[in-house]
Amino acid sequence: MSIEQRPLRRDARRNREALVTAAREIFGARGLDAPLEEIARRAGVAIGTLYNRFPTRDALIDAAFLPTLHASLARTEEALALDDPWEGFVRFLEASITLQVADRGFTEVCARTFDAASEIEKAKRAIGERMERLIAGAQESGGLRADFRLADLGMVFAATTGAPHWRRNLGLVLDGLRADAAHPLPAD
Repeated sequence: MSIEQRPLRRDARRNREALVTAAREIFGARGLDAPLEEIARRAGVAIGTLYNRFPTRDALIDAAFLPTLHASLARTEEALALDDPWEGFVRFLEASITLQVADRGFTEVCARTFDAASEIEKAKRAIGERMERLIAGAQESGGLRADFRLADLGMVFAATTGAPHWRRNLGLVLDGLRADAAHPLPAD
């Protein structure tokens, strides 16, 4: 039985939870490269305790952000279940942008590539597959322009998440993504 499979003692469980909470707060405010010492200090533990629980920064990032990615996956499923595919696409964007505006760490998790076998990358791939379905559904329904691709979401996030009035920017971007407003784009 590995260390992670054994049930944790109450104090060890409390320390782990404090570290994950501190990591969410600090990574959320300062990004994924924030000092681990600051996370340990905020959690009220020694840096050695942090490394005993999370031997690598990526292990701590997994623990801190997997619940958020799973919640994002659930929101993507909810968007897919809506009767109007365009409305599902818009709701997905609104939920994703709201989260990214509030959480720098989550934005960096979405943009950064981790080990392909990591739980974070598995969750990101699952979200990406559903986002592809959202895009295809919105296009098939005639709501989303036919030339929009998954890779174009990066432009949508860049145009909205850094702006103080992101909802206004999202409205402008969505108006440009509507099929009835589309003009042919030059080839890359």
